[in-house]
Amino acid sequence: MYPVIKRCIDIVVAGLGLIVLSPLLAIVAVAVWMQMGWPVMFQQMRPELNGQPFCMYKFRTMSNKQDEQGNLLPDEQRLTSLGKFLRKTSLDELPELFNVLKGDMSLVGPRPLLMQYLERYTLEQARRHEVKPGITGWAQINGRNAISWEEKFALDIWYVDNRSFWLDIKILAVTIGKVFQREGISARGEATMPEFMGVYKQETYNEVHQSALQAAAVKDNNC
Repeated sequence: MYPVIKRCIDIVVAGLGLIVLSPLLAIVAVAVWMQMGWPVMFQQMRPELNGQPFCMYKFRTMSNKQDEQGNLLPDEQRLTSLGKFLRKTSLDELPELFNVLKGDMSLVGPRPLLMQYLERYTLEQARRHEVKPGITGWAQINGRNAISWEEKFALDIWYVDNRSFWLDIKILAVTIGKVFQREGISARGEATMPEFMGVYKQETYNEVHQSALQAAAVKDNNC
């Protein structure tokens, strides 16, 4: 029953949210276009339930500035003033409501990370993909990007094991407060979080979920 209720809430809240917030979405889109140009959306393949790839939408927060060799500059050098504001207020996440409506994501769940991380997880860490990813989650209200990867994954697994309707409501309620407090937006010295490099392990997610990695390989990383 819980999965059905959760999906119904996702559809209703995401649908109403897109309608009510449409003027704000338009304003942000114009602001991004004026400062960073086209496109205004950042699209990237991310893993969803069981590690299957989907195209996630966000507002752009970084420019496409390159060095003399044509390589993109580090994230912290490409993050614009508008981008910093969008991240602090979480406005860059609003387009993910489209992903929720489509069924790629849920309002609550572990955050969808990069596809290349799939082969770096331990089997325990990979359990975060036993549920749909979310716009917010247990890790987001308990440190967000200010905690280590290990702590973040432990919190994700705790959510997987203890998820319920009332826990989702609590997470959504606390998230609203966290957005206004603007806590844990980035790790110390980073634009968001340092890259997760994994740890040495004899058995990895890569060895038991090759299909997800193969599916990602045939899709463009930027959708």
